Amino acid sequence: MLERTFAAEGYRVAAAADGAGALVAVERAVPDLLVLDVAMPGIDGLAVCRRLRSRGLGLPILLLTARDAVPDRVAGLDAGADDYLVKPFAAEELLARARALLRRGSEPDELLAFDDLIFDVRTRSARRGEREIRLGAREAELLELLLRNPRRVISRTLALERVWGGESAATTNAVDRCVSYLRRKLGAPPLIQTVRGVGFMLER
Repeated sequence: MLERTFAAEGYRVAAAADGAGALVAVERAVPDLLVLDVAMPGIDGLAVCRRLRSRGLGLPILLLTARDAVPDRVAGLDAGADDYLVKPFAAEELLARARALLRRGSEPDELLAFDDLIFDVRTRSARRGEREIRLGAREAELLELLLRNPRRVISRTLALERVWGGESAATTNAVDRCVSYLRRKLGAPPLIQTVRGVGFMLER
C-alpha cells in the first residue's frame, strides 16, 4: 500500500521486508527519505534508526507505528527519527509529512560553531580555522552532541545512549577512546575538557 501511494505521487520507491534488509538497502543507496515501521521482524525500526544515526547518516526518517503513548513517541524521536506517524493514518497525511521532511532535507546546511571550530551537520565535516578535519561516524556524532550542549557536562552514559544507540557491546571505555581520538584530531588549544568521574564538556 505504501509503495503504491508513493509511486502514484511520482516518487521512486525501494522497499525492504525487514530491518536487516533496510540497513542493506540504505548502504547500497542512501534515499532522500526513509519510512520505517517500528514493529519489523528481526531488527526493529528503532534499532535501524539508531544504527543509521550512529553511522553519521542524516537522511530524514519517518517512523510508522501503532503505539501512540507519549513514551513510545519519545523513544522514536530519541532513536533519531525526524517524525512519528501513528496508525491508522490517511494517505494524505503520510504524503504531507513526507513532503515536509523532504523540504527540510533540502534546506541549507546547518552549521554548529564553538570558538574557532565549525561543524557542518549535513555533511558531517569539521573545520578548525583553515584546517579541515576528517571525522569518523561516531566522532562526528559525539562532536555534534558536544556542540549542541556547549559548556554543559555530557556524561559517558548519555554519550553511549546518543552515539552508540545503547549497543550491548559498547562500554564507557569506547566513549573515552572516541574522545581521545577526537581531541587529537581537533588539536590545540584543547576544546574538550574532562570532568573527573562524570564525563566531558566543550569548554575553552
